[in-house]
Amino acid sequence: MQRDPNIHREIHDLLPGTPEWHAFRADHYGASEAPAMIGCSPYKTRTELIRERATGIKPEVDAFAQKRFDDGHKFEALARPLAETIIGMDLYPVTASLGKMSASFDGLTMCETVVWEHKTLNDQIRACETAADLPLVYRVQMEQQVGIVSAEKALFSATRWDDAGNLLEEKHMWYAPDLALRAKIIAGWEQFEIDVANYTPAEPEVKHVAAPALALPALVIRARGEVVQSNLPAFKAGAEQFLANIKTVLETDEDFIEADQAVKDCEKAEANIEQAKKAVIAEMASVDDVLRVADQVKELIRARRLTLTSLIDAEKKNRRETIVNEGKRDFLAHVAKLDAEIAPLRLPHQVPDFAGAAKGKRTIKGLQDAVSTTLANGKVAASQTVADIRAKLAWFSANVGEHRGLFSDLQQIIVKASEDFQLIVTSRIDKKKADDKAKEDALREQIAAQEQAKAEAAAAAKLAAERQADADRAAAAAQAERERVAAAEKAERDRVAAATKAQLEQKAAAAGTARQHTVESALAAANRLAAQDRAGTPAPAASGSADVQRTASFYNDQPLRAAPVPAAATTSDGLFDAADRETQQDIEFLTSLASAAGLPLAVLLDRLVVIDIATLRAELRAAA
Repeated sequence: MQRDPNIHREIHDLLPGTPEWHAFRADHYGASEAPAMIGCSPYKTRTELIRERATGIKPEVDAFAQKRFDDGHKFEALARPLAETIIGMDLYPVTASLGKMSASFDGLTMCETVVWEHKTLNDQIRACETAADLPLVYRVQMEQQVGIVSAEKALFSATRWDDAGNLLEEKHMWYAPDLALRAKIIAGWEQFEIDVANYTPAEPEVKHVAAPALALPALVIRARGEVVQSNLPAFKAGAEQFLANIKTVLETDEDFIEADQAVKDCEKAEANIEQAKKAVIAEMASVDDVLRVADQVKELIRARRLTLTSLIDAEKKNRRETIVNEGKRDFLAHVAKLDAEIAPLRLPHQVPDFAGAAKGKRTIKGLQDAVSTTLANGKVAASQTVADIRAKLAWFSANVGEHRGLFSDLQQIIVKASEDFQLIVTSRIDKKKADDKAKEDALREQIAAQEQAKAEAAAAAKLAAERQADADRAAAAAQAERERVAAAEKAERDRVAAATKAQLEQKAAAAGTARQHTVESALAAANRLAAQDRAGTPAPAASGSADVQRTASFYNDQPLRAAPVPAAATTSDGLFDAADRETQQDIEFLTSLASAAGLPLAVLLDRLVVIDIATLRAELRAAA
């Protein structure tokens, strides 16, 4: 049950009522005292328990309390067999402790799995259907008991018996452990120990009673048609003295008690004056002076009563507010101290309802005790919260590593349940790791892609270079081949050209011979024609005369002249017809040769042979 894991449960062999038992209880925080420590006990306040623990002085047990204790022990012994029947196991009354917390069990099973707690049946218990409905005073005690021995559950029994030991009524409920309440009890004892250490003895408590006030004299007025007896002047003086002695500065409980009594005295005096007035009226008809004075005194008393009543109410309200505000300041100071322990975080807290705790308290002592208990419970709750936050922070620091920057909202999530808090932290860290890994993978993939691209580019460049080198080698080989082929072709062309030239030269020589023959024939024919002209006799046209004319025209670069051609027998082929055929054959031969060489005919003629046409013409002209 304690936070220290090195503390273990101990069983103590103690007899109730012995000095050893009392010494043990004085050194431990018993389960029966836990309700008073929490502030829910109907028998003892938290302030009283602190004073008892700090001073070691306990109040004497009065007869009523002793009878309650005796009846409880008697009913407990009678009810034990009932509980053993319900549980199905024997029960043993033992005392156990866990650290400084202890419990005296009405019954505990041998295996320590079931606790038995017995109470005298009352109306509060009768109204409960389950153990969860029980008043907090019972649940706190059982929770400390099951926590000390780590029991699985507790059987709560409440019975009533007659003096002869006969069962009158019984009620049984199963109580299940409440871990939240257990944590509150643990923190409550820790705060209680602090408060005991800081205890300052208060002024001895004195039950205040109103001090005897200066009594008002009795108002006596007698009349028989006229006032025959009256102590009205003395009564007025006494009333004024009475009012002057009333205290109007209220600080202590005694002041308030005396003020309340003064209000009651004023009310009584007002009633007495009114009664005296009625008596006077009944005895006489005209009492104007007497009644006027009586009314004046009554009004003085009434005014003071009303003022005092207002003063009492205002001062009570002021004292209530002062005590409540002191509780708030003390609580906030405690919170500030806890804030320093978990800085830079701040303790999420709610100021206890001190005003609600003070409601209905009629005395300063009761008010102070209520606020003090509420303050202690508020401190306990705040300390529990801080302890929870410290535990979470310890786990957080041990697990967050380098990811603390993910938790800028730590102030908001630290208040969540531990499992939820740890889930949030681990989920964020896992997500961050996954995101980082995804980024790293993407970066690696990008780098790998870049490296692959570089490698592919290098390979492509290498391949391109190799291909270029191959292409260059191929181009060089092709060029060499082309040059070789070109050289071969040129050699062939040169050979063909030489052969052709030789042929042409042969033909040219033959043509020259033919031309010479033609020229000579033409000259002879021309001479004959000239001789006939001179003789004046026409002569028959010789064979080839037309050719001679064309030839003459060709050599003279002049168009042919129209001349009558005498009908005469001609040769089958004229001289120029044969030459034309030979020339056409030469042209066809040269054309096929140019095609085979891949050259235009004109280029081939320019390269292979030059026919000296001008020389030929000159020769023809000279011959003509």
